[in-house]
Amino acid sequence: MSGKTMDIKEIMKRIPHRFPFLLVDRVLDYEDDKWIRAIKNVTINEPFFQGHFPGEPIMPGVLMIEALAQTGGILALAGEDKKEKLAFFMTIDKVKFRKPAVPGDQLELYVESLKLVRKNIVKVKGEVSVGGKIIAEGELMFNVIDRPE
Repeated sequence: MSGKTMDIKEIMKRIPHRFPFLLVDRVLDYEDDKWIRAIKNVTINEPFFQGHFPGEPIMPGVLMIEALAQTGGILALAGEDKKEKLAFFMTIDKVKFRKPAVPGDQLELYVESLKLVRKNIVKVKGEVSVGGKIIAEGELMFNVIDRPE
């Protein structure tokens, strides 16, 4: 454990996402360029529950992967030298959904760097867990670029 954390204000400084598309509530711990652990609290107030399986609400799987991608983007941008950068989601591979997420769940998001493909291209592997059980996983790749002026 590194002891590094980020609250929602710091997360919003790192990535451009805002409600209703900001899907990371807190970073619990991370090590620059290596790994990150974050959480997303799933509540019945989420706007997607109005139309996604009414009466039996489940979080869309693509949004679990988006939460992983945002967590991976935070990891790709960790470090003082990357404050003026953006991480663009490029590819997704080897995704598996094992169990749905429902209101009341706390998604535990874990992402680790696999390799630096090129100078600005980062490949990561991520897992979404609830209560210590993996419910989704996949490999993601990002292009880290300068923020537009």
